[in-house]
Amino acid sequence: MSAQVSSAVLLEDAVEEARFGGKCVSLGFGLRADLPAPRGYALAVDLVSAIASGDEAAKANIARLFAEVAPAAAVRSSAVGEDSVNASFAGQHLTVLNVTDAESMITAIKQVHASAYTAEAVAYRAKMGVEGEPAIAVVIQHQILSEVAGVMFTKNPITHRYERYIEASWGLGEAVVAGMVVPDSFRISSEGNILELVLGDKDIELVAIAEGETIEQEVDQIRQSSLCLNEDQLNSLHRLALDCEAIYGEHIDIEWAFDDEQLYLLQCRAITMR
Repeated sequence: MSAQVSSAVLLEDAVEEARFGGKCVSLGFGLRADLPAPRGYALAVDLVSAIASGDEAAKANIARLFAEVAPAAAVRSSAVGEDSVNASFAGQHLTVLNVTDAESMITAIKQVHASAYTAEAVAYRAKMGVEGEPAIAVVIQHQILSEVAGVMFTKNPITHRYERYIEASWGLGEAVVAGMVVPDSFRISSEGNILELVLGDKDIELVAIAEGETIEQEVDQIRQSSLCLNEDQLNSLHRLALDCEAIYGEHIDIEWAFDDEQLYLLQCRAITMR
């Protein structure tokens, strides 16, 4: 990957939150610490604004980046001021998955930018006391075509115990994040002992298709009635939690995915306190 294209930098080089937003900076921090996040690019606020306004030079520069994340990309928001300990913007801004060509990538960037101006996003900003116009940067990463994915809290958000609480389902993790399924849930002690396994109702999964975008697909009965994580995968998640806590601190919310038994870190942020 080239070091810089206009106001686009390698994700591991994103260090200025005022330019690249919280998600880019957090992922860049993790990559510099050798955490297993997918590599990609961070697009600065000014570049995203230029693309959204139709600037042809900006669009042409960014279109060339698609080859670096091909055959498919995930395009995600990284708003300035999002995902703090007091306000999580999870679910407020659009994520576009399985983008399979440069033109679709440009469209996805515009869609992510526009999602910051919806009535719901504006109302959330007001509720959380985030002032001023939205400042939206964008993450472009190689798309992880996960067999199983989900979220992990290093402090149980239900009981507030210091233990790992995991929710997981088949396919892409958006099915868990968006509440499309009742996921399997797991509890692991801070020492790594498996405390509880609870079967969910995973009747659908979100999968990437060759033509681009994603579709909901019915899960067969055998996988519906089976836990989607095995002991080795739970141990890997515990180790990832330890690594993330060493880098980011305690009480964090992690999005993750397994692809061909390789564990990836997709996002890491503070657990929202209000």
